[in-house]
Amino acid sequence: MVRRYWRVLVRRFSVWASPAHRAWRRSLQLRVVTLTLVASSLLVAAFGWFIADRSAKILLSRAQDEVQVSMRNKVGYAEQQLTVHPQARDPRLPYTFTTIVGQLADGDPAESGGSVVSMRAGQNPELPSITSPNVPTEELITADLVRRVSDDGKVANQIVTARVNGHTTKYLVTGSPVPTSFGHVELYYMVPLTTEDSAANQIRTTVLATGLALVIMLGVIAGLVTRLVVTPVRVAARTAQRLSAGLLDQRMKVDGEDDLALLAASFNQMAANLQRQIVRLEELSRLQRRFTSDVSHELRTPLTTVRMAADLIFAERDEFDPAVARSAELLQAELDRFESLLTDLLEISRFDAGFAALDAEHTDLVPIVERVADGLTGLAERVGVEIELRLPDTPVIAEVDPRRVERVLRNLVGNAVEHGEAKPVQVTLACDDAAVAVTVRDHGIGLKPGEERLVFNRFWRADPSRARQTGGTGLGLSISAEDARLHGGWLEAWGAPGEGAQFRLTLPVRSGDRLLAAPLPLIPRDRAPALPSPEGAAAEAVKAEVV
Repeated sequence: MVRRYWRVLVRRFSVWASPAHRAWRRSLQLRVVTLTLVASSLLVAAFGWFIADRSAKILLSRAQDEVQVSMRNKVGYAEQQLTVHPQARDPRLPYTFTTIVGQLADGDPAESGGSVVSMRAGQNPELPSITSPNVPTEELITADLVRRVSDDGKVANQIVTARVNGHTTKYLVTGSPVPTSFGHVELYYMVPLTTEDSAANQIRTTVLATGLALVIMLGVIAGLVTRLVVTPVRVAARTAQRLSAGLLDQRMKVDGEDDLALLAASFNQMAANLQRQIVRLEELSRLQRRFTSDVSHELRTPLTTVRMAADLIFAERDEFDPAVARSAELLQAELDRFESLLTDLLEISRFDAGFAALDAEHTDLVPIVERVADGLTGLAERVGVEIELRLPDTPVIAEVDPRRVERVLRNLVGNAVEHGEAKPVQVTLACDDAAVAVTVRDHGIGLKPGEERLVFNRFWRADPSRARQTGGTGLGLSISAEDARLHGGWLEAWGAPGEGAQFRLTLPVRSGDRLLAAPLPLIPRDRAPALPSPEGAAAEAVKAEVV
């Protein structure tokens, strides 16, 4: 029960303190001012305590010095008056006590705050104790003080706070033995410290008010100084945000010749250099895209003519010599690859130019997967790879562009067959309420750590020396990644050396929805447990890249 209430209390405190915590993390000025106030408060508090304590001790020491001087005079006067009494049984001795105390008393403490004088004879109990003015002294003259003065014969003093005549007052009580012919008596002198306490309180109040004003002044100064520094930084941050948003003409205002002005000038120079470089790169990129598109279009016409001539030669190859017939076959194959390369280049140029459009419609993905598998059956049989389909029994309907999805799956399954190493290739389709996913798993040579980030680069190949069966262009996965991005989906890769690879295509069921999760895992279920070998552990740690 206590633990539950504690958790509730901590949760409520976190909710209550979250705005302050957020402001603390976001505001440099708030942190500087707060730390300045805390540090100055501690310093001023320590200094003020030292000043107040030192002042109180000085006032008390001065009062003690004055009391000691007065006490010596009073003891001398009392000793002189008591010399006429040779013994304690003298009947005139009480009257002398009363006369001495009356002469030594300074006034009434109840009215003027004067001192109190008391005379006692601890060694002669038959003699009365006389006090002037007549006030109770039980709280002022303690037993310890009496013992030190009466029994030990020493001059002693103490500070006592007592209630006398309805008023609580602090007294400095001093006791001294008075030597006589019949022994000694004790003279007690009690001086109120009202004046000293009042002066000490005034000093404390002055120090407190001065320290508070000083702390507030330091806080204001810290805020102003920090503002002078933070404001240009905030302006630089806002300018950098505008620059990152594409407003390349944004600049900071330069005032003066100080360090902040140098910062603003340097920032403006950096922004100008970045603007020139970005404009130059954009121009180069535009020229490159235009060059690729123009070259691809311009090559269409000669390619069509060459294609017609090559088709005619290929159709008559049986009438040629074997060497010429073989040349005709090679020419036909390379023309096919060249035509595919031009098609891919045109598609890439459309993606780069931002002209690619999505023709989405409600489509059942099951027939698309089956059609892709059927189209690659011949290639799979030639390389000795079996394509295994794991499809749901019910239709999988999603709002996609069927032509682009089929092209992505053809690239993925074709690459898996190419790298399958005569082992089965599994194609799995699954869906949920928000997304549909297709995974293509092969058991070939796999991918090295880090290569899952490179497979989607244009013209990248894991092993350039390997012979290809399909004559690919090297742009298939790049186009597939762009197709997936155009759908608002993901195309991800996982691989481990010697354990094969798996690609996952994830698309939203409804066009335009945001993907949060995939219905199929990226890492195959047969590779989920950690491998004991270092290579297996490294391969297991490979993370997928969202393209």
